[in-house]
Amino acid sequence: MEDIIVNILAMLRRGEAVDDDALVMLVHAQAKRTGGDKRAFAKRRLLPFYQRVKREEPERWEAWGVTPELEEGLLRVLRMKPRRSASGVATITVITKPWPCSSDCRYCPNDVRMPKSYLHDEPACARAEQNCFDPYLQVSTRLTALTQMGHATDKIELIILGGTWSDYPRPYQIWFVKELFRALNDGAVSGVAANPMLAEPGQDKGAVLASTTHVPAEVARRRAWYRSCGIASDPQELAAFAGEAQRAVDAGETGYNQAVRALFGSSDAWSRAAAGQTATMEELAREQRANETARHRVVGLVVETRPDAITPEALTLIRRLGATKIQMGVQSTDQRILDLNERHITVGRIGEAFDLLRAFGFKIHAHAMVNLLGSTPESDRRDYERLMTDPAFQPDEIKLYPCALIEGARLCRDFDSGAWVPYAEDELLGILVDDVLATPAFCRISRMIRDFSTNDIKAGNKKPNLRQLVEARLAASGAAEDGRAAVREIRYREVGTADIDPDDLRMETVAYKTTNTRERFLQWVTADGRIAGFLRLSLPDAAYVREHAGELPIAAEEAMIREVHVYGMATRVGEEGHAAQHLGLGRRLVERACALAQDAGYRRINVISAVGTREYYRHLGFTDCGLYQQKEL
Repeated sequence: MEDIIVNILAMLRRGEAVDDDALVMLVHAQAKRTGGDKRAFAKRRLLPFYQRVKREEPERWEAWGVTPELEEGLLRVLRMKPRRSASGVATITVITKPWPCSSDCRYCPNDVRMPKSYLHDEPACARAEQNCFDPYLQVSTRLTALTQMGHATDKIELIILGGTWSDYPRPYQIWFVKELFRALNDGAVSGVAANPMLAEPGQDKGAVLASTTHVPAEVARRRAWYRSCGIASDPQELAAFAGEAQRAVDAGETGYNQAVRALFGSSDAWSRAAAGQTATMEELAREQRANETARHRVVGLVVETRPDAITPEALTLIRRLGATKIQMGVQSTDQRILDLNERHITVGRIGEAFDLLRAFGFKIHAHAMVNLLGSTPESDRRDYERLMTDPAFQPDEIKLYPCALIEGARLCRDFDSGAWVPYAEDELLGILVDDVLATPAFCRISRMIRDFSTNDIKAGNKKPNLRQLVEARLAASGAAEDGRAAVREIRYREVGTADIDPDDLRMETVAYKTTNTRERFLQWVTADGRIAGFLRLSLPDAAYVREHAGELPIAAEEAMIREVHVYGMATRVGEEGHAAQHLGLGRRLVERACALAQDAGYRRINVISAVGTREYYRHLGFTDCGLYQQKEL
């Protein structure tokens, strides 16, 4: 390991570029010299080795002569998956425990080891199952991995997935979120030896995960507790635990809800664990206050639900938990398609959910699917265009993905009968290209596939690089010279890790109207259209606010900042840099939003701040006020 690090440093001193190809050559050369397995020198092991030497062997580290500039270059070489924090924030996804679902959509997977619609071999799901779906352990595992991959973890977005959040009991919801905050407040980062991803070639990853060495005491205690309850985390035991129930569900002999109740609700082991999965709002509030100034601050909290579960009461609790964004399965705005796929909801109810989410100030992250039962390429295009342009909808962010058939879903019967046929690749790419071009500048397409293994997909798209194929077709279409003028959606235009020249930026305002607000999307853009930061300002319709006065936490004369985001590789709190995050762009966006709100006649402005951003907004003159922070105009 040391020889590789020293060689990288020497190349950087000489001004040579060290890309992935050069790193592979260094690794292979070292393996050949030592006669060892090249996997022992894999990129994912190099940075943890460097971090350990710097922390535990300072004299050895000093002998390498690492200057701050050299270390910055070394980290760029060794950092794993830099895109993970290129948006300026490190993301941690956690999964709730399996629970009966209050819906049963025709296309939905039925993996009884997971919450509805998720599969046990999706990466986040596998981590959750290995950690007994414990929120503290999931955060610790991911925080450890991000740290050892070289990502700053001071600014964290927590994404809670697992079907419909409001289906879970209120005490469980409070406990789950409290433990997320507590893990971050505790700084529950394990050592290198406790990271299963760094297991030696041939070493059992499960044994590494079960280890009590090199792990925080609370992590070891919780793992021991689940073992004492009799909850398995070994892959073979888990498969045996759910095998017969899964077979019965796949054969149509029983339903997902019945199987999950039998496996988890009637299980002595899971019942013992559930007895401790409760907390009070006061306990949560203590962890939230601690997180305001913690090393690992929550700058965004996302929960997942369905439109029919969106009520003022549910949103009030979700906001008290600290949530700032809602992921919501819309799938289609065509009533015929919704009915055929047994969504059991009306298009009007979906619109009401959008109205409530905007009025509460949440960012709206919708899910939309193409190639559902009954759809055609033409109807899919019309459906997506309506989602993007109809004032009743217009999400801020979207997961746009094709329907993929998973064994056990009731859609299998339609596939076998020929009623549902997956689109051919060329046809699918054509739809997605048109959908990207139809996406407005204020909307971000976060992803185009689910994390399903190709082995799990019975029919439908199996290519994990679907987005790259879509972008390649966009580039080849000649829609624009550089591709950016025609493609307006946010993710395609993000500056990512690039340094920004502030003189090259201009602030633009994209105005659009919804059924209950006037929206102003403020964006910092470069001359070629790349986006360095943005703010979502919502100007609620006074008549709507007065009509729903007993349900809403806002008054008629109050504007709302629903999101502020500035791009650039996530850096540690207090560090300086030249990325967009360090140019005061966020502050200037907020100042502009306040001026626009005042000009529009609003007397106060709220911001739906995350727990970890409260201090930032206090410095900008906002004060704590109920569910939000507020400033007089």
